[in-house]
Amino acid sequence: MITNFHTHTYRCKHASGTEEDYTAEAVRQGAAILGFSDHGPFPDKDYGLRMDYSELGNYINAINESQEKHKDEILLYKGLEIEYHPQYTEYYRSLTEQHGLDYLALGEHTYTTPDGEFHNIFFAQSTTDYIDYANAICRAIETGFFAFVAHPDVMFINTFEWDDCCDKASELIIDCAEKHNAVLEYNANGIRRNLRAYSDGIRYPYPHKKFWDMVKQTNIRVLVGSDCHCPEQIHDEYMRKAVQTAVQMGLNVIENIF
Repeated sequence: MITNFHTHTYRCKHASGTEEDYTAEAVRQGAAILGFSDHGPFPDKDYGLRMDYSELGNYINAINESQEKHKDEILLYKGLEIEYHPQYTEYYRSLTEQHGLDYLALGEHTYTTPDGEFHNIFFAQSTTDYIDYANAICRAIETGFFAFVAHPDVMFINTFEWDDCCDKASELIIDCAEKHNAVLEYNANGIRRNLRAYSDGIRYPYPHKKFWDMVKQTNIRVLVGSDCHCPEQIHDEYMRKAVQTAVQMGLNVIENIF
């Protein structure tokens, strides 16, 4: 069954395609389920590369309209990919309880440390930052707000060589996911970024094999996500490769988060 729960639209300002464009293409590709998870806005601050808060209602309405139009062809779910910052606890709750979203995906690009420092994992200063990042993911998992953790190993897009901090950060995320029965995403967009030369060899920025070799020692549920930024990527060659690789690795791959 072809499914995808990691889908972006033009609203995030770095993707293309409307909700209807994605739905029609998903139907064409034979998908049974499409979950929308555009980058979620915050009500009081623009963290960049995401929809404006004023667009949230239009986003939800557009998905509902596409679902009605294609109700006999595909099942759509309404979600957001969003970071966890502890001051927004009530907001996360309102997104599902008041706004009617079906799920939230944790996309921890930025994070807040317990002492209130704001960081972006794409600009880590050293692998010690990975520990803070992993702890932030764990705090988010513990809230129960998030249906899955998008690209939990995205920190390895940085160029640092694998060391003890990488082991520790991976262990923190994996142990927390196992404890709380959380779903981790094997992300196809890292494969789309293509192989690169890193200090630890030629590899994809993510998924990182060492991280997923650790995951496969557990029974953690793994969702393969396209992280598509245009409709054609819903189930493209990179998504198919991600599915194939995850299955061949022996990961506990699931097709549906519900």
